[in-house]
Amino acid sequence: MRDGTGLTLTTVNLSAPDPVALARFYQRLLGFEIIEEEPDWVLMRDPAGGVRLAFQTESPYRRPSWPAGADDQQMMMHLEIQVDDLASAAAHAVACGATRADFQPQQDVLVHLDPAGHPFCLYLG
Repeated sequence: MRDGTGLTLTTVNLSAPDPVALARFYQRLLGFEIIEEEPDWVLMRDPAGGVRLAFQTESPYRRPSWPAGADDQQMMMHLEIQVDDLASAAAHAVACGATRADFQPQQDVLVHLDPAGHPFCLYLG
């Protein structure tokens, strides 16, 4: 929703060592369409609309730690993904290439790591 300032969030961009591979993961996970692809940058959209996802090469890339310690690479952000069935969504995420995080801070949210190490949360909507 716009508030009269003309500002609209259109895209969330994640750094990765291999943006094409990470985009393919999220394509499998979310069913998003790749609409632009270059070796160092990929743009995706949800066919239903909404905020797009982009991935760019970060060199050198440091995989975030979850949870991070004092000297670890901190995550800069994470994605929140609403699901209808938590167990089925978690199994799907793992089948797509995600890893379930060892540390789970909540019982009704499951934290997973994408292939580049970015945490994302699956939660019931």
